[in-house]
Amino acid sequence: MSLRDRRELRIALTAITLALALALSGCSLLPKEEEALAPPLVKPAKESYQTVNAEKGDIAVTINGTAYFESVHTEVAQFTGTGGRIKDILVSSGDEVKKGDVLVQLVMDDLDLQMKEQELALEKAKYNLKQTRANQDSEPEVVRMAALQTQIEQLKYDRLKEKYDNKQLVSAIDGVVTFVEDLKPGDYVDTYQTLVIVADPTKLRLTLGLDSSDNLNGVSVGFPAEVNVNSDGQKAKLAGKVVQTPESAPQTLNKDLAEKYARTLYIGVDKLPAGVRIGMMANVTITTKKKEGIVKIPRSGLRNSLGRTFVRTLVDGSKLREVDVEAGLSSATEVEIVNGLKEGDVVVLQ
Repeated sequence: MSLRDRRELRIALTAITLALALALSGCSLLPKEEEALAPPLVKPAKESYQTVNAEKGDIAVTINGTAYFESVHTEVAQFTGTGGRIKDILVSSGDEVKKGDVLVQLVMDDLDLQMKEQELALEKAKYNLKQTRANQDSEPEVVRMAALQTQIEQLKYDRLKEKYDNKQLVSAIDGVVTFVEDLKPGDYVDTYQTLVIVADPTKLRLTLGLDSSDNLNGVSVGFPAEVNVNSDGQKAKLAGKVVQTPESAPQTLNKDLAEKYARTLYIGVDKLPAGVRIGMMANVTITTKKKEGIVKIPRSGLRNSLGRTFVRTLVDGSKLREVDVEAGLSSATEVEIVNGLKEGDVVVLQ
């Protein structure tokens, strides 16, 4: 091998060695790939249930509501003769009135003046008759004519007074005004238009209005009622009883009153504490059905599906089981279990 060839071989080996060194050093500059971490082991959560034990006790179906005291005896004040224009309304709601007090005054149209004039004519006729009878010289015909004149003036006075009285609406009883029609002087009122209602405050009862007539099922006259009232800052628990139901309500042609009777219970209370007034509220509880010593659960524990009535129970603290049951009496919060459960069984609530 010539000198030239050996020199070219050395140059080629040097280049190869340099290239290999650079390649090895370049690989060392790249970051090493990290190994993937294994996912953490998650322990499955234990399912929890809201449970209650079936228990023995009493169950009752009740009607609860807020009632109001109203008078047993009310008088509706209406003009029954003729209508007319209002001159003055003399009372307001809450006023106490006596029998005979004027409630509403119509425009008289000089009727009051005519009354005074006729009263004077009647007194003159009476005086003339008295003088005629006292005169011994008076002939029987003169006395008879004086008597007839007196009768005529009396009839005129009576008829005029009837018209006069028809212009005044008076109270028929002692009581408290509970309603006054919204009228002002000059307004016209018809006959038999309700203008004022007067209530007797000495005889009160409770009215309990309910939204649905279904809530009245099973209630009869005579059912006991528990009444809680706050009178003059003192709480009192009173005993009452149902005195009227929709079924026992009297017949009436008044549409509004008939509708009220159809959705109202009336409760009587014998002994009212001092301070109870018309319009005061009281909480009323009426028990319609009751059973004692039965197995019961909350209503949220009873389930219905595809015609089945069942409950879910926990056995040994963890095993879930469905049990068909027979339900009985049901209250607002509880239900009787006739068959399928025994006292102490653990029931899962919904």
